[in-house]
Amino acid sequence: MHANVERVAAALREHGATGEILELDAAVPTAQAAADAIGCPVGAIANSLVFDADGTPLLVLTSGAHRVDTKKVAAFVGAAKVRRATPEFVRAATGQAIGGVAPLGHPAPVRTLVDVWLEKYDQVWASGGVPHTMFPTTFAELVRVTGGDPVEVE
Repeated sequence: MHANVERVAAALREHGATGEILELDAAVPTAQAAADAIGCPVGAIANSLVFDADGTPLLVLTSGAHRVDTKKVAAFVGAAKVRRATPEFVRAATGQAIGGVAPLGHPAPVRTLVDVWLEKYDQVWASGGVPHTMFPTTFAELVRVTGGDPVEVE
């Protein structure tokens, strides 16, 4: 098992999460690819998107059916500017690469926002730390295990 997946699995256990990380046959770097592989609606995929909020990492767990409104998010977190993070910034903040960023299992806590749209689904799916892993969870569990703020991000 990849070290990132082990860290995510340990963090899930530590927080009492119920989902098991699944290894998929191929990488699922987009919400649509993940939904196709899992067999769920694209909106039930919890994309882990890392942003640079005035130099501080910000993780936004957004429904795969949404785009993030960076102005709305900036206003919510009190940042002058929120922009997509570079691959290097993402790896430094999470220890994981773009396309496989999990909601937890990072070297240090990352402020997290959770798209309230995910609450519409009984089960949502998030990355397990590398691009070919996913785990099932719920909106409430995502908020709990990440310490995230539920917010409209679109």
